[in-house]
Amino acid sequence: MTWSINSIPSQKGRIVFITGANSGLGFDTAQVLLENGATVVLGCRTLEKAEIARQKLLDETDCGNIEVLEIDLSDLEEVNIAVEKIAFKYKKLDLLINNAGVMAPPRTLSKQGFELQFAVNHLSHMALTIGLLPLLAQQLHGRVVTVSSGAQYMGQINWEDLHGEKNYARWALYSQSKLANVMFALALSERLKSANVDVASLSAHPGLARTNLQSTSVIANNSWQESLAYKLMDPMFQSSRMGALPQLLAATDPNAKSGEQYGPRFNFRGHPKLCRIAPLALNSDQRDKLWEVSRKLIGDIVDIREGMELLTKRK
Repeated sequence: MTWSINSIPSQKGRIVFITGANSGLGFDTAQVLLENGATVVLGCRTLEKAEIARQKLLDETDCGNIEVLEIDLSDLEEVNIAVEKIAFKYKKLDLLINNAGVMAPPRTLSKQGFELQFAVNHLSHMALTIGLLPLLAQQLHGRVVTVSSGAQYMGQINWEDLHGEKNYARWALYSQSKLANVMFALALSERLKSANVDVASLSAHPGLARTNLQSTSVIANNSWQESLAYKLMDPMFQSSRMGALPQLLAATDPNAKSGEQYGPRFNFRGHPKLCRIAPLALNSDQRDKLWEVSRKLIGDIVDIREGMELLTKRK
């Protein structure tokens, strides 16, 4: 049976936080969840972007249960502030969708001096997730969905040059960050199960979906070659709404299980299905190494102590 938006059960009563919710996959995901009754908190880099998205959603969905939150994922200190704000305002959180991302920019560093793609796509989402775990664990069946990309299959973790200081290859570092997303989702799932915490961790990827990531990358790099490549590949791309289906399935399907990944049926496009995980992400030693390296990088900046305590419990 083909899974579609019509397969989504009622989301009434669920509180959802989505990063990068002002455009693309995040916006479409927010709209669908709102239409199905959820309360959605739009996490956006600026309040201006968040308010524009909120107004557009109000106009298109006729739903009033929309909140906004400023969160710049290029700054771990802002991640810490966002965690505190959510914890103060809400008594629980049912669903976290780690959707925001940057793709193949010129070499840029986060506020803490980390390579931007590794910082935004992986480190900040790991910090956000662990920081919010106590809220996610407040009720039954909390869920985390981390959005990756087909680039995971081409990625590898460059332990000798994690932040591209010796050699910055923007696409290789993008693929590294997307592989890290899947490795984190799996490592988190293992730790949640081991600690008997009723929160599921899944991953999803959109295939080739038309979002603002492509145009942003072309403009940032002033690359006519990249622009031409996207034009030639355009028939292969599916809409942002179709690209959002895998993460919506992972977020809402009662049968979706922790540790699973969902993607388009035909890898690049199509309705969502359970899909294979990048082989390199299946190496438990590499996952554990990434977890420890990442934990040390974020641990002095974001308060993840309570979340880590939950994960270190044993049955």
